[in-house]
Amino acid sequence: MDNSRLVYSTDSGRICSSCSRPLAACTCKQKPVAPVPADGVIRIRREVKGRGGKTVTVAAGFQLDDSGLKMLAAELKRRCGSGGSAKDGEILIQGDHRETVLGELQRRGFTAKLAGG
Repeated sequence: MDNSRLVYSTDSGRICSSCSRPLAACTCKQKPVAPVPADGVIRIRREVKGRGGKTVTVAAGFQLDDSGLKMLAAELKRRCGSGGSAKDGEILIQGDHRETVLGELQRRGFTAKLAGG
């Protein structure tokens, strides 16, 4: 049998067909994370894809620690009057608030611009 391969193990569950590791530990199927340019410019974009049709405003490119990012996210959420979160170096605000976030970040001294279409 030259085309046999392990597809399931009772110890670890499903096995990746490419790297023969458990799916939980598979590294070949993970998409590489696009690097955020470290040019000091905060890019504000609108995302809908993968969110069930809901619009989210994403601000990325901050050079802040986690606590500073969470405090800034709280202020932006309060200013926009909506929910959101701060994770992975990005601030997510529910809804399309690109202009409000841009104005607030520029008022606070950040170099920011709108990105995307």
